[in-house]
Amino acid sequence: MSVDLNCHTKLSDGSMGIDDLIILAEKRGIKVVSITDKNCQAGNVRAKLLGERHGVRVISGVELSSVDEETGREVNVFCYLADSPDRLEGLCRKNSLACRKASQFMAINTAKKYPVTTSLVAKCAAGSTNIFIPHIMRALMESGYCLSIYGELYNRLFKPEGEESVFVQPKYEDTKVVIDAIHEAGGIAVLAQTARFSADEIEHLISYGLDGLEAWSPYNDEEKTNNIIKIAKKHKILTTGGSEFRGFYSKKNITIGESTMPEKNLDELLAYKARRKRMQKKAAALAAAAETAEGSND
Repeated sequence: MSVDLNCHTKLSDGSMGIDDLIILAEKRGIKVVSITDKNCQAGNVRAKLLGERHGVRVISGVELSSVDEETGREVNVFCYLADSPDRLEGLCRKNSLACRKASQFMAINTAKKYPVTTSLVAKCAAGSTNIFIPHIMRALMESGYCLSIYGELYNRLFKPEGEESVFVQPKYEDTKVVIDAIHEAGGIAVLAQTARFSADEIEHLISYGLDGLEAWSPYNDEEKTNNIIKIAKKHKILTTGGSEFRGFYSKKNITIGESTMPEKNLDELLAYKARRKRMQKKAAALAAAAETAEGSND
C-alpha cells in the first residue's frame, strides 16, 4: 500500500487544488495521503470527503512553521491526527500573519529590482491563504525575467546569504512552543525535512519532545534516509515520509507518491496514536479515582 504523508495544495504553497490532488493520488495508486499545507488546516475536511469517494484515505495533517530560538533556524513541524485541530487555529493565524508581513517586504524589495506589481504577485497567489516565495517567482516568470521558479534568479533573490538577497525571515513562534501546542491539540509532532539538519541538530530538536522524524523524501538519498532511521530508532520515535508534492512549485520534477513510506510505519503511527489515547484515559481515570478518595477522606 502506497503512503504519502507530505502533500501541499494551492491553499498554501502548492499549485494544485484538493480535488485534483485526490484524483491524481487515486490514478497513481496512492492509498493514503496527508494534506500538509503550511499553517493551514482548511483542506483537511474536504480532502477526507473526496478521499472517501475515490478510495484514498486521508490522514489529517498540517505543516507548522517555527524558528528555534536557540539556533535561529527555521524548523517546520508536521502535526498529524490532532484530536482538537481548532486549538491550533490561533497558531496558524499567527504564523500566517508573520509569513504575510515577510512576504510583503520581499515583494516590495523585489519590485525595486524588477518592476513587477504587488497586484500581479497577489494574482499569482490566488486561492492560497498566504503569499509565498514561489508566488513572487511566478510573477517574475510571467513578467519574462526567468523561465523557471527555481534557478539563478531565485538563488540571487531568496538565498539569505546572497549579496542581492531580498529574503526576510518571518517571525514565527519558537519550535518548542509549536511542539507543545501540537501535543495540547492531541496531535503527533514530526520534524519535516529532517535531512536539512545535522545529526547534532536533530538530537537537539528531539529534546523538545518530537514524536517522529520525516525519513523518506525525494530529496534524500539512501544514506540520509538510513541515518535518520537510526536516530529515530535510538530515541524510539516514529519515522514518516512523503513526496513533498507541490505541483509546479516543487523544487524538482516530483509527482505525488514519488517518495512513500512503508505501510508498517503508517501502522506504527496509528498505533502510537491509539496507545497515547489509552494512556490519557487511564491517567484521567486514576486522577478521578484519587479525587474521589480524597473527597471520601474529607
